[in-house]
Amino acid sequence: MRNNEQQDGQLGLYRKEYEHDACGVGLIADLSGASSHDIVTDGLTILKRLMHRGATGNDPETGDGAGILLRIPDEFFRAKIADLPPAGEYAVGMIFGTEGEEALFEKTAADNGCRVLAWRDVPVDPMAVGPVARAGMPKIRQVVVVDENQAGGSSSPSGSSDNAAFERNLFVIRREIEKQLKNGYICSMSSRTIVYKGLLLATQMERFYPDLADPRFVSPFVIVHQRYSTNTFPTWALAHPFRALAHNGEINTLKGNLNALSAREPSLASPLFGDKMKSLLPLIPPGQSDSAALDNMFELLVAAGRDAPHAMMMLIPQAWGVKYHMGHDVRAFYEYHSALMEPWDGPAAVAFTDGIGVGATLDRNGLRPARWTLTKDGLFVLASEAGVLDLPAADIARHGRLRPGAIVWLDLEKHRLLEDTELKTFYARRRPYRRWVEQNRISIQGLFTEIVPSELPDGQDGKDALQRAQARFGYTLEDLNLILKPMAETGHEPLGAMGNDAALAVLSKKPRLLFDYFKQLFAQVTNPPIDPIREELVMSLMTYIGNVGNILSETPEHAHLVKLRRPVLTDDDLRRIKKVPDFPAKTFPIFFSDSLKSALERLAAAAMRAVKNGTRIIVLSDRAACAKNEHRIPS
Repeated sequence: MRNNEQQDGQLGLYRKEYEHDACGVGLIADLSGASSHDIVTDGLTILKRLMHRGATGNDPETGDGAGILLRIPDEFFRAKIADLPPAGEYAVGMIFGTEGEEALFEKTAADNGCRVLAWRDVPVDPMAVGPVARAGMPKIRQVVVVDENQAGGSSSPSGSSDNAAFERNLFVIRREIEKQLKNGYICSMSSRTIVYKGLLLATQMERFYPDLADPRFVSPFVIVHQRYSTNTFPTWALAHPFRALAHNGEINTLKGNLNALSAREPSLASPLFGDKMKSLLPLIPPGQSDSAALDNMFELLVAAGRDAPHAMMMLIPQAWGVKYHMGHDVRAFYEYHSALMEPWDGPAAVAFTDGIGVGATLDRNGLRPARWTLTKDGLFVLASEAGVLDLPAADIARHGRLRPGAIVWLDLEKHRLLEDTELKTFYARRRPYRRWVEQNRISIQGLFTEIVPSELPDGQDGKDALQRAQARFGYTLEDLNLILKPMAETGHEPLGAMGNDAALAVLSKKPRLLFDYFKQLFAQVTNPPIDPIREELVMSLMTYIGNVGNILSETPEHAHLVKLRRPVLTDDDLRRIKKVPDFPAKTFPIFFSDSLKSALERLAAAAMRAVKNGTRIIVLSDRAACAKNEHRIPS
């Protein structure tokens, strides 16, 4: 077996993009906003007590990954780096293995109005980790970047919202470097936060990183993570926390989320980034884990001006269906944003920060636990289980757990704990989302009707036409007798043995439908089955047509969409869609007689021409099919 870092490539059947995890996550913060070393040591204690959530392989001394995210300890770095400017005017980057590429960092920083002040080799003890981790261990360094625009100006303390422009600039610098970086990984690069992590066990953190034991290593909050990589190859880079969050669970909708983002990237624009937006794209590099991709998306939304809780409510929304008890304004908030951003859904408990405050949220089904405690002196502890820190019962002011879809936020500037209802009501009323949705949505609510006879091919009617259509579209006697008939007669889903022993479509000698060649990607953990009938309260089939590309702005036009209650359309639904004002539609037949590749290329070209001429809805039609394929894709 080659070492873990080598397995990070595309070797054999292994693919990095299939990375998932179900781990232990925790956070601790002082509501007063005061930094202390006790917060760091308590955070490490929490991490150790989450160790059973992690895993090891054939080397019991090599963990799947552990790490800590915290505020930059200014006093500590001031003692290590000479001539540091005031806090908030410098950033520290935590780097894995970038030997020989210092010039890239220096040039990119200079091109963006910053300067590399110093490099620091991070003290580590390689003997603290197992041989597998040691074999793939990168050189770990820190780079200090100075904001030249603030030099000699007024100071913006680390962890203050006043240095948002510097944070945004650092985001651009990091993305530009990442796109050119041949070797290495940037764990974090921020004027507010820093990440210490690696292919470690929780108990190895303090010994491996002596920095963590220094009494000057202080922070008002800490996010910790112990990784259990499910069916994956653990690596140094994929250890959590990432730059802004740590995640316990997995994102099941990742493929669809990435496809949607890829389609939107050409439309992304923000006055805060201006021409630098292109430097950020592609936002999510190929092969990242689901958690890393979520972290990238969260970073973008926050850098583009959204508050951290707002961004997380967009990405991981609560259930907001008509039967879910909630206020009208909050429901409108989620309906507005559901058209703007596809949910990053799955069993997930997420701790996150913008470097100023810190918070946590839970997936809408509540399939991951998150319990919290607040002491009388303002110490807040949250973790994926109870008992992670010894707190005397007399000191506890409140405790609870995050319910499905709930969010909590600690405002360390105003020294307040904002719980779910207050937080969501606040953001739901910052914009007139309810009015925007009610005035702009276009709902299609047709009833099921019969197929229109006039749309059948000439000379085909009744039973003959039905049998021809069934043969043409690949229906078998098994489909009719064992699947469709029971559903039609009883209204229940068909039952059968587990598994599908049918031959792979690519190996079959019989004609197969196009979608038989594709297989659905399922979660790698044992999540309970859910569907929109049994789980109507938390699951919906709502679909939108006409989504706006630029997710970085908020306007009433974002709500001007065609709203479908289900993705399966009736004849009546389709006729209505073709006549929606402001959404010109054009129909293309999808029959062809040459190669599939040529047909798809022609179809794509024809659709592109239609869209450029103002068409908003493309209808791909298999109507009027005939044996001779007289109705073909236009050339």
